[in-house]
Amino acid sequence: MYEISTQISIEEIQDIIANNKQIKLSDDAKARIVKCRTYLDEKLANNEKPIYGINTGFGSLHSTKISNENLVQLQENLLLSHACGTGDLVPHEIIKIMLLLKVQSLAYGHSAAQLETVERLIYFFNNNILPVVFELGSLGASGDLAPLAHLSLPIIGEGNVWVLQKSKFEIRNAKLIEEEHKLNPIKLKSKEGLALINGTQFMSAYGVYCLIKANQLLTKTDFIASISIDAFDCRLEPFHYLLHDVRPHKGQINTAKNILANLADSEIAKQPKVQVQDQYAFRCIPQVHGASKDAIEHINKIFTTEINSVTDNPNVFADEDLILSGGNFHGQTLAIHLDFLAIALAELGSISERRTYQLISGQRNLPAFLVSNPGLNSGFMIPQYTAASIVSQNKQLCTPASVDSIVSSNGQEDHVSMGANAATKCLRVVKNIERIVAIELLNASQALEFRRPLKSASKIETYIAAYREKVPFVTKDRFLHDDIENSILFLNDTII
Repeated sequence: MYEISTQISIEEIQDIIANNKQIKLSDDAKARIVKCRTYLDEKLANNEKPIYGINTGFGSLHSTKISNENLVQLQENLLLSHACGTGDLVPHEIIKIMLLLKVQSLAYGHSAAQLETVERLIYFFNNNILPVVFELGSLGASGDLAPLAHLSLPIIGEGNVWVLQKSKFEIRNAKLIEEEHKLNPIKLKSKEGLALINGTQFMSAYGVYCLIKANQLLTKTDFIASISIDAFDCRLEPFHYLLHDVRPHKGQINTAKNILANLADSEIAKQPKVQVQDQYAFRCIPQVHGASKDAIEHINKIFTTEINSVTDNPNVFADEDLILSGGNFHGQTLAIHLDFLAIALAELGSISERRTYQLISGQRNLPAFLVSNPGLNSGFMIPQYTAASIVSQNKQLCTPASVDSIVSSNGQEDHVSMGANAATKCLRVVKNIERIVAIELLNASQALEFRRPLKSASKIETYIAAYREKVPFVTKDRFLHDDIENSILFLNDTII
């Protein structure tokens, strides 16, 4: 059981999701939520002035005063009218992270949500009742309005949810599921609808998920690159610590250490080399992988700050007797760094494909396309095409969303971040990197066999032996699509 309090880390989120842990509010979080809600109720009882988002319309309708008897209907109307998402369905893991991050943000007690409302989100999370959310619909400013509206609809018994049935998720009507669980739809109070749909939890959840994947990929790309280094019979001088001590970028130093550790007892690495230098795709691994590592470390810090923030509007400060309307929902910082994350990851794929290209080139006593009797057999010619096409797609996906904007809400919302688009395309880049690196593994493991009887490092030999149980050595042309797919599964399922 994880207790929601004041701070949560990306590593803790990874642990919660991976191990299907349940969550609950700390006593302090409950007290903050109740205090804020009580303050707002008392404020409204003694104040007839319009307060944006509490007793007014929204967006360009901010000047329209809403009577107290219509405030509950206003909140429900807000959820229903803003649930305009479309496109592909958001993955289950990301929906769970969205629920977790929304609870975390509301737990600070500046959003005026009812305790009952927050507890319902927690119930959904703990029971794997996941609201159906769509990828498209958010401009990444005024919060992630459309996706968060879909996330919130089941609170009032509307919309659809995913439920786990016999280890498989199925879509069911939210009202029916609530009846099965003996849950009554919650009557939202003033401000609650806006508290639920304002915020950056869609962008943040995608970013957190992509960072979890990215942090895993950093270790794996170093390791697969080490296999390629031995497979291409490369020199190890480019990884000597003295070279990196005089250009001491943290990621660069870390990568060079990893490569040398991975190849410490390799017979192939220790044999005399004919070539004086290796191509950049091998020689500059520390500089390229390291740059991505440094970027991702920075992006981790940005998202850690964001997921421990209050991002709805307006914000209620009970101790100061203030209700302030601002722009904490604006996703510009996330948009820029999601674009940055996509670029940092894309470079890992770009250099990986170049290593694959060199491995099939017929150099260094390797057969052309890594197969016996080339000509009759095309061997590994076309997997490189596949990797190249994915690398090219990544370049297109790295066109920044964060420099785009479009006017909405009758000009009231005249600059938006497009962070949601940055988020969804960043996930596509993550998946593409997994494919590219898996193709490098397919090629490097094949090339390594042509170095026999010499052996690579013991850690690599153990890894390749396990890999061979899923993807056998290729002796003649066969259906390589399955080999690529099995390589992706192996890469994702193994811990290095």
